[in-house]
Amino acid sequence: MTKTIAIAGKGGTGKTTVAALIIKLLAQKGLVLAVDADPSTNLNQALGLPLDENRTVGGIRERMGDDALKGRISPTVGKPEYLFGRIMESLVESKGFDLLVMGRPEGPGCYCAPNEFLRAALDKLVKDYKYSYIVMDCEAGMEHISRQTTRDVDVLLIMTDPTMKGVTTAARMKKLIEEVRSNVGKVGLVINRVRGELSPEIKKAIEESGLQIMALIPEDPEMPNLEMEGRPVTELSQESPLRLKVREIVESLGM
Repeated sequence: MTKTIAIAGKGGTGKTTVAALIIKLLAQKGLVLAVDADPSTNLNQALGLPLDENRTVGGIRERMGDDALKGRISPTVGKPEYLFGRIMESLVESKGFDLLVMGRPEGPGCYCAPNEFLRAALDKLVKDYKYSYIVMDCEAGMEHISRQTTRDVDVLLIMTDPTMKGVTTAARMKKLIEEVRSNVGKVGLVINRVRGELSPEIKKAIEESGLQIMALIPEDPEMPNLEMEGRPVTELSQESPLRLKVREIVESLGM
């Protein structure tokens, strides 16, 4: 049975960093399908993998439209078959995991067509290739959760920073999930870049939201140099506070 973990949250909270570390940990236990569902496409960099912008779901969708107009698709080949074949070619393979990248949307603010393509591709990939885990780095916001890009989510991690604005945004995400999704299992709050104790105001806001804190991740002194040098987060030392906390998260999920 494939387990799906989605990491969501507002931009700049470290969700891609946490997603990359979770992927590397789970890849030691089973085959992982890593999904970069954020149009900013940063997950490959966090994992230390190259990316061809044309080999994304968005790029495939655009080429399919162009190929159809110019008669480059055989009438005997259906669009779903064409799409899946191209997506299989676009998978970035690495040790223990494959990476599927969403890429740019159809137009300003519109994710409808690529979202449907991604959902269909995920369904078939999981059925045919027996992934143990799907780890999805969602866009900044709740677009893919609300549109139900994945049929089921076993664990949803909502990332925030230790600010009132961040916690308020996380609470709104939780409320939206309750309104539009019935197939989400465990929902946990992960607070990143924590310095010392949370303020009483933030603690109260979290309690009132009904969110359960899954982890408090301290500010990691290794991250600034990694980011300035453009190195992947997977190069963090084994003693890195961030890496250790993410390991605790995975262990607490029993995966």
